[in-house]
Amino acid sequence: MTTPTAPLPVPGPSPEVEAERRRDLRRHKAVATGLLVFATLVYLFCRWTEATGRDGAWTGYLRAASEAGMVGALADWFAVTALFRHPLGIPVPHTAIIKQKKDQVGRSLSEFVGENFLNATLIARKLEDARIPERAAGWVLDRGGAERTGAEAARLVDLVVNGIDAAEAEQLIRTLVIDRAAEPEWGPPLGRALQQLIEDGKVEPAVDAVVVWLDEKATGSGDLVARLLDERTPTWAPQFVRDLVGDRVHRELVAFTRDVREDADHEARHAIRRFLLQLSQDLQDDPAMIRRVEDLKGDILGSAPVRALPANLWESLRSTLTDMARDPESLLRRRIVAWVTAFATRVRTERELREDLDRRIVGAASYLAENYAGEVTGIIGETVERWDADEASDRIELMVGKDLQFIRVNGTVVGALAGLAIYTLSELVFGML
Repeated sequence: MTTPTAPLPVPGPSPEVEAERRRDLRRHKAVATGLLVFATLVYLFCRWTEATGRDGAWTGYLRAASEAGMVGALADWFAVTALFRHPLGIPVPHTAIIKQKKDQVGRSLSEFVGENFLNATLIARKLEDARIPERAAGWVLDRGGAERTGAEAARLVDLVVNGIDAAEAEQLIRTLVIDRAAEPEWGPPLGRALQQLIEDGKVEPAVDAVVVWLDEKATGSGDLVARLLDERTPTWAPQFVRDLVGDRVHRELVAFTRDVREDADHEARHAIRRFLLQLSQDLQDDPAMIRRVEDLKGDILGSAPVRALPANLWESLRSTLTDMARDPESLLRRRIVAWVTAFATRVRTERELREDLDRRIVGAASYLAENYAGEVTGIIGETVERWDADEASDRIELMVGKDLQFIRVNGTVVGALAGLAIYTLSELVFGML
C-alpha cells in the first residue's frame, strides 16, 4: 500500500512581511464591514422615521439607497468569503472554493502556464527579439562584465574545490592513478616501448648519456682506483709500486671511456645496444624478468611516498586553485577575463557567429519547451496538490484578500447608487400617473 505523502509547507514571506499583510487585511476588512454596518444603521434609521411618522420626502430615497447598499455588501461579502471558507461556518454548496478545488486550481494553473508562457513559438519569438548574444557582448565589453564573469567563475572554482570531500578526492585519484597503474603487468608494455624506441633509433641519446656518464665518472675516479688497489695489493708491496699501478690503471680506464665517448661505432656502444635489445625482449618474454619487474612495481606502489601521493596531489591542487581563484591578479582570473573579452569581441564584430548563437539559443529553448514543458509545469500542479488545504487558503487570502475587500466596498457603494437610481426612476415614472 502506498504511503500518503505528507503535505508540503506552503512557501510564504518572512514573518515581518506576513504580519504587515495581516494588519493590512484586517484594516481593509474593517473598512468594508464598517460600510455594511453604516448602511444597516441608515436603513434602520429610515424605518424608525417611517414608523414614528417623522419621515419626509427624502426618507424613501435614503432607505432605498441604504437597503440596496446592504444587499450589495452582503452579497459581495458572501462571494469573497466563499472563496476561502464556509460563510458563518455553514457548509453551503460551492463555498470554501479554494480549499475544495485546490488540486483542480493547481492543474489549471499548470495548463495555463504551459499554454501561455512555455509555448515554443512564443519563447522563440521573445528570444529572437531579445538579441541575447549581442546584449551579452555589450554587457561584457561596456559594463565590466568580463571582470565580473572572471570573479564569479573564480568564486565557483573556489566553492567547488573546497566543497569536495578530501577523502573522496584522494580515493578518486588513487583509483584513477595508483590502482590503474597497478592493474597491468609493467614488463611487457615497457619491453614493447623500449623495442619500438630501438627500432626508431631513438635510444641513441640514452646510449650517449650512459657513455658520457661513464667517461666523467672514470675521469674523476683516480682516488677510488687508488683506494681499491691499496685494499687488494699485498701489504709487503712497496708504495711506489702501488702508486704506479694505480696511476696506470686509472689512465687506461680514462683512455678506454674516452675512446668509447668519441667513437660512435665502438664495440662498447654496440654492447650497450645489444643489452638494451635483449632487455626489451626479456621484459616481454622472460617470466623471471617479468616477475622481477612486478616485484619492483609492488615495492614502488607500496612505498610511503606513493601511498601519500593522492593526498599530497589533491592538497597541492586544491591549494593552488584556491590561491588562484582568490587572487584577482592570478593567471586563472586573467585568462578567464581575456577569454571572455575575446569571445565577446568576436560576437560583437562577427555577424555569422552572433546569428549562429541566436539560432542555438532559440533552438535549445524551443526544444526544451516542446519536449519538457509538461514536466516543468507539472511541478506546479504536483506541488499545489501536496499543500495543506487550510494553509494554502490562508496564504492565498493573505496575498489577495486586501484587494478583494475593495469588491465588498464597491458592492456597497454601487448597490446603494443602484438602489437610489431605481427608486428615483420609479418615483419619476409613477409620480406622473
